[in-house]
Amino acid sequence: MPSLNVNGRVLEFEAEPDTPLLWVLREQLRLTGTKYGCGVAQCGACTVHIDGAATRSCVLPVSAVAAGAKIVTIEGLSPDGSHPVQKAWVALDVPQCGFCQSGQVMAASALLAHNRHPTDADIDAAMSGNICRCAAYVRIRAAIKEAATRLG
Repeated sequence: MPSLNVNGRVLEFEAEPDTPLLWVLREQLRLTGTKYGCGVAQCGACTVHIDGAATRSCVLPVSAVAAGAKIVTIEGLSPDGSHPVQKAWVALDVPQCGFCQSGQVMAASALLAHNRHPTDADIDAAMSGNICRCAAYVRIRAAIKEAATRLG
């Protein structure tokens, strides 16, 4: 039976090789924090980390995930909500409807893992593919800057 390293645990699943990673995470592994938005990798709601890189899981066939790759979902970013990005999101009351927020948080945390002092242009580039229908972009940018200060 195939397996994936998700949130630090090796988990077995049953799915066809062309099944998108998103559906394996949500339906097989019951990790429902990662959301289905558009299904064509345009909105960012399905963003997870694979080996630290923000990755759209809705179009990535599970068979394309390299053996031993480390997948982190919103549930694994910080189970108790203590990640600096999650704390900044709460402190600045970023979410409105909240649907896109797991993808937003995952994209922002990947950015800050590689760039602790992003400029507005860096934030815009990293977050440009993550759509928020509620248009919370100003608060998202402010929360990323706040999280950066928490990271030092």
